[in-house]
Amino acid sequence: MNIDSLRLFVMAAERLNISGAGRALGLAPAVASARLAKLETELGVELLRRTTRKVSLSLEGSDFLPYAREILAQADAARAALGGSDSGAKGTLRFAAPSSFAQLHVMPLLPEFQTLYPDLTLDLRLSDTRFDAIEGSFDLALRSAPLTDSSLKGRKLADDTRVLCASPGYLEVHGTPEAASDLAGHHFIAWSNLDTRELTNTAGERAVLDPADMICRTIVDDGDAQREATIAGAGLSINSLWSVSHEIRSGRLVHVLPDWQLHDRSVLWLVYPRSNVLTPKTRLFIDFLIERLGHREKW
Repeated sequence: MNIDSLRLFVMAAERLNISGAGRALGLAPAVASARLAKLETELGVELLRRTTRKVSLSLEGSDFLPYAREILAQADAARAALGGSDSGAKGTLRFAAPSSFAQLHVMPLLPEFQTLYPDLTLDLRLSDTRFDAIEGSFDLALRSAPLTDSSLKGRKLADDTRVLCASPGYLEVHGTPEAASDLAGHHFIAWSNLDTRELTNTAGERAVLDPADMICRTIVDDGDAQREATIAGAGLSINSLWSVSHEIRSGRLVHVLPDWQLHDRSVLWLVYPRSNVLTPKTRLFIDFLIERLGHREKW
């Protein structure tokens, strides 16, 4: 299979635009269409369905797409091995991350990264909803959890300490918990799964935070919304320290039960499918994020 044809197919599949993909690669629309048709003839399947109004992936094209990306990654890695450390710092990097973290900590770094690597485009997919790094065909993803998935490899970015917070106004009305047992009956801004959470303190003692024992009238699936609802005084909430450290320092939020934190050993991991070659562009972005974000003490 011709590498250039594969690159054209991947770009056309991502854009759902054959002419646009061809222009990005310096090809006239007719040449791009002919090259894709030749690839489909060689494979014996229709990869992209064309109508006068739109282009869409066929079922076979959707199945073939991750393999085409893998072949291109292997080819880029092979060129990089022959061409020096900067070789391969071009093209598109598909990066998935929680929206809350990306807006606070990744977006401010984009101008610097774009200056360092002007030929590299970041395709950012941002959502606080759990994603599948493999099915989504991402080059790299940020995940906040223990790395237990055997299909993934990763590098640690930073610890993800979770703390209890409330606004000064809420605590003035409802009182400040002095012990873990005081949490029962408080208003709680819960994450959507309403799971019981285990807390541990600096002395090694453990306690349980059970939303069923609290007043859960606000349930969210977005970290920014959770933080803002807490600032507004809707109740107590568990937040990542990277999300609320500025608000705690400014006094907009109060760190409740400061000797206690969520006991889940969460870590911010930069992960990629184990089957993927770690391409130069992916390695560059990993190293960049770790250099800029991995050494912040408690955010």
